[in-house]
Amino acid sequence: MKVAAKLELIRQQINQACQIANRKPDEITLIAVTKYVSIERAYEALEAGIKDLGENRDEGLLNKWEALGDKPVWHYIGTLQSRKVKNIIDIVEYIHSLDRLSLAKEINKRASRKIKCLVQVNVSAEESKHGLAPEDVIPFIEALHPFENISVEGLMTMAPFIDDEQVLRDCFRKLNKLRGQVQALNLDFAPCTELSMGMSNDFSIAIEEGATMIRVGTALVGEEE
Repeated sequence: MKVAAKLELIRQQINQACQIANRKPDEITLIAVTKYVSIERAYEALEAGIKDLGENRDEGLLNKWEALGDKPVWHYIGTLQSRKVKNIIDIVEYIHSLDRLSLAKEINKRASRKIKCLVQVNVSAEESKHGLAPEDVIPFIEALHPFENISVEGLMTMAPFIDDEQVLRDCFRKLNKLRGQVQALNLDFAPCTELSMGMSNDFSIAIEEGATMIRVGTALVGEEE
């Protein structure tokens, strides 16, 4: 199926979720996760009207950036090794996986402008997932104060890959509550307005629970023809 057709279906689901939650669709940033697809498929996504692309490896990001340049807003959504920061720092607008001070130091050192970062939180406490424990998030964010090139735009999480809707909702609600706690601190360097949560299998639930950014791959750009 063409990306344009998939996008229409996704937008219908976004609209439905927003209606349920009494929200506006323009509050949601749809990030097309292009890590498993070709440059041609990523270009097709841009042609269909998608503005934001997400990659989880520096090699994939660099390859697509060489072909597509600054046409999309680039999001780095995967685990980022400190030694790889220099490869992507001049390309990305958002880093969704800030989860340790050593990484923050490297981002701050390498950046020539303010980088929009989201702190990754392991809400579900799964050993296979990266991210901070919820109770460690506020102390971590407070420790970022000296880094003038980092703006904490929000929080990110990955819910368990399961069909249990209540478990998914609980995960997303916890992140939303945590965002509110960060916002209450009124930190200039951490406005924390964004919630990056929800993927192909659960983005509607995530929107109902407050997501402002959804990361959709398979349902949007998968199954290349």
